[in-house]
Amino acid sequence: MEIKVGILGASGYTGSELVRILFNHPKVKIVYLGSRLNAGRNYQELYPHLALNLCFENKALEELELDLLFLATPHNLSAKIVSQALLKRMKVIDLSADFRLKNPKDYELWYDFTHPNVRLLQDAVYGLCELYKEEIKKANFIANPGCYTTCSILSLYPLFKEKIIDFNSVFIDAKSGVSGAGKSTTINNLFCEVNENIKAYSLASHRHTPEIEEHLAYAAGEKITLQFTPHLIPMQRGILITAYAHLKSNVEEQDIRDIYAKHYQNAKFIRLLPPQSFPQTRWVKSSNFVDINFSIDKRTNRIIVLGAIDNLIKGAAGQAVQNMNLMFDFDEDEGLKFFANL
Repeated sequence: MEIKVGILGASGYTGSELVRILFNHPKVKIVYLGSRLNAGRNYQELYPHLALNLCFENKALEELELDLLFLATPHNLSAKIVSQALLKRMKVIDLSADFRLKNPKDYELWYDFTHPNVRLLQDAVYGLCELYKEEIKKANFIANPGCYTTCSILSLYPLFKEKIIDFNSVFIDAKSGVSGAGKSTTINNLFCEVNENIKAYSLASHRHTPEIEEHLAYAAGEKITLQFTPHLIPMQRGILITAYAHLKSNVEEQDIRDIYAKHYQNAKFIRLLPPQSFPQTRWVKSSNFVDINFSIDKRTNRIIVLGAIDNLIKGAAGQAVQNMNLMFDFDEDEGLKFFANL
């Protein structure tokens, strides 16, 4: 079985990663590359490293004949263009934030727009494969998770599910490479602004905060409020999160290892590292893996959890392909069997 796919927003960082992965996928044929700004240009003009002889186009969605459409578009676009009629013709995986949150009021608070498509907001399946695999298999519309959220949720989920931490004590310190900001040009992302520098941004207001809280709340069975602080660091790709939480009681390290193994023993892309081996972004660079480990501070009775992903792969394009594989009953790791590019 070979499916026909298209990518709207194919010229951006995430879109180009999707093209790279799908180009080598044995069960996929790329037939449409959507880009308004680059319409008419051959893909190899923009990305000569990949021998894909296909031109960017700017077609109306009604003209497309696809099995699956990826939307690698800016926020507040897919909410306007995805419809029930479109979903009757093809499956859709949206890599923007437009359908990730279930409460439409969260979009007014965190994204500064009134959601125009509340009905579909409820229909979209959140595409965090390790947690919602069965729902994804039956879905025709996926909201692909954010990069910070993927790393944060998966790193902490077993602790919330087993209720072994004080939920009100959680702090997440996160660091991301510059590609997480996308390809649009802003002064803050210029080389001279980023190089030899590290800075926090969106303090107490980052848009991935409600996404993290929502899905950790599902795990905990109660409302969650946590502190999330992102930082920009001078590298192209990668995310490292360091999370802190109080343990409810004295828990041994092996007990927590058993908890993580219980939840992730069948997760192909989660690697729980051995004791005293802590995640590094270079170990997951250009791969779909999530590396996780933790340490217990007996003095403060805190657990320190670290997680690392490639923000463009497991945090975006790779996860989208993982979702596609589940939706079309392919092997979950089809087309994703590559390791870190050190």
